[in-house]
Amino acid sequence: MSDKLSPSIFPARFQILSGSMLKLLACIAMLIDHTGAIILSHYPPALTELFYINGKGITFYRIVRDIGRCAFPIFCFLIVEGFLHTHDRRKYGRNLLLFALISEIPWNFMFANTWHYADKQNVFFTLFLGYLAFCALEYFWETPWMQLFSLLALLGISILLHADYGWRGFIFLVLMYLLRNEKVSQAIVGSCWLSYEWKACFAFISINMYNGKRGFIRGKAAKYFFYLFYPVHITILVIIRNLFFL
Repeated sequence: MSDKLSPSIFPARFQILSGSMLKLLACIAMLIDHTGAIILSHYPPALTELFYINGKGITFYRIVRDIGRCAFPIFCFLIVEGFLHTHDRRKYGRNLLLFALISEIPWNFMFANTWHYADKQNVFFTLFLGYLAFCALEYFWETPWMQLFSLLALLGISILLHADYGWRGFIFLVLMYLLRNEKVSQAIVGSCWLSYEWKACFAFISINMYNGKRGFIRGKAAKYFFYLFYPVHITILVIIRNLFFL
């Protein structure tokens, strides 16, 4: 990870989260979110109103899903960091595409409980398109019209692909990359873009607590654990759902 940090909304003494801790936080938020989507959506007590805000009933299911909104922005930030600091960008992109393909079957069972679900693809495809956008922006740095053409082409693919978070997620990744050296602007612009899903904006609190250090994740085994976490945890949750709720 980088030794030089961009200015944060927090003083240096509050920048205490390593890249490894951010990954862990994102995985926990994602697990909470998917537990709600896969299991609690079939558990009637979780769908019972606990209290009301402005006349709107708030359920445990809704609370869980709202907490999970923080996962995607953190993962986007980490994808930018990984792209900037990886020793092998081709391998980095290959891994994103590989795990997009591996994750597709668990993803299909999550939504349709079948091997094939064409309506929507998993979030690794969105992250991979973001990676391609970073490559294009860097490769065509001195040719702005090619940058624009590449981004528009990838945006079109994201719309056709219907990957998780869709074209909004793709544009968010591009914004995170373009504002990579300005965490304050990144938080402001990113939050404005995520206004349609405003709970996700809280992710910028942890992002601005990042200290630029790699942390405890070292070696291939630990690295691939976080790649595998996505398809594996979805598979486990789908099995639990099918055994106890379907």
